[in-house]
Amino acid sequence: MHPLSQRLGFSPLTTFDTDIAVPKKLLAVGQDFGERLKASGFKEEVLGHFHPPVTHYSLGENARGFYAEFLTPLTGGVENRGKSTATISVAGVISQRLRYIELLLNAPWRIRLDGTSGFPVKRPTTVQVPNPASYLAQKLLIHDRQESKDRAKHVVYIHDTIQTFGRSLDRLQHEWTDNVKPMLPKKAAAKVANSGEVLFAAVTDTIRNASIEACATGRNVSPDELRAVCYAGLKRIFI
Repeated sequence: MHPLSQRLGFSPLTTFDTDIAVPKKLLAVGQDFGERLKASGFKEEVLGHFHPPVTHYSLGENARGFYAEFLTPLTGGVENRGKSTATISVAGVISQRLRYIELLLNAPWRIRLDGTSGFPVKRPTTVQVPNPASYLAQKLLIHDRQESKDRAKHVVYIHDTIQTFGRSLDRLQHEWTDNVKPMLPKKAAAKVANSGEVLFAAVTDTIRNASIEACATGRNVSPDELRAVCYAGLKRIFI
């Protein structure tokens, strides 16, 4: 829907959830987020053993239906003086604290939803989404922290993002240089810049599994084609 995007000849990989990035401290005016979600028909689904527990906010009775979850930047260790810092209460909702979420909150792009793009809305509204350079950088920085089954999906997300903005990679490069790279320590910035070489210089089992994930959406993309797109796109953006 963004003016810099291009129409794809395939359906990109999507999920059933929406991740909402929020800062550690956020003032809610009037009803807090939890009250608003409940008033709109969302139900809390509590998961895990953390305190407060990981929470999904589900809409509908279908087990594979839509749900929202909140994400907040995690800095420092997972445990702090015996207290878990994996989750936090923010403006009436429980948010998971994850690494490098602050990148997604910085310099977001704004998209106008008015019903003309095929996305149904009750009234015109503007939403904020991470700029693609922030999105890709965060994916690259947490890649080696993920379980192997999740890495393949994230490779597909990287591939599909590069394809979606294939005609505007210079703009993404400016987003990286102006808004993302200055936020990162030198070591983390270097990790992002070298990710093309480290992750996509050759076909790996992760890339082969990503090809299988991509083909499940009804397209035909070989491991080497997927690797080549990611390698070339990342080298172009993160310089």
